[in-house]
Amino acid sequence: MPVVMDADRIGRTLTRIAHEIVERNRGMDDVALVGVRTRGDHLARRLGRILRDITGRDVPTGVLDITLYRDDLMRHAVGPQPLVRRTDIPFSIDDRRILLVDDVLYTGRTTRAALDALIDFGRPRAIQLIVLVDRGHRELPIKADYVGKNLPTAPDESVQVYLQESDGHDEVVLQASVEQGGGA
Repeated sequence: MPVVMDADRIGRTLTRIAHEIVERNRGMDDVALVGVRTRGDHLARRLGRILRDITGRDVPTGVLDITLYRDDLMRHAVGPQPLVRRTDIPFSIDDRRILLVDDVLYTGRTTRAALDALIDFGRPRAIQLIVLVDRGHRELPIKADYVGKNLPTAPDESVQVYLQESDGHDEVVLQASVEQGGGA
């Protein structure tokens, strides 16, 4: 399992992305972060802390569960049912620039589901996509606005993101995986 990003590299990457966010948005007045559960949520919270350090302002941060919006939900009718978790967006998304955060961009289907879920909460002025890793193989016309690392992969490989908050350590690894779809 080759390590693609270690803890230091992840930290530096998030700091770079945060600076890009401030520059592209010319301030943070109407910006909010929404992380796709689970690792996108952790990354959004980290970005929020970095943005506060850079700008001196808190950035509203929420978490989005997309389970019921996935287009493969019925494909899993046999076997364990997907776990629906809580969405927590404690602010209005209306007329805000929403920074949607996820760990891996793969086919684009997770992002499509997240966009559908987010729109159910209101009408943002704009939605920008932030991903830690873009591994290619898009099936939908979706492109991230901020990318930590472009990582070309083979279809039989998967990208696994491990974060301190959920896994006890920070690391991105590339592994062969014939059965797993790895890295949405």
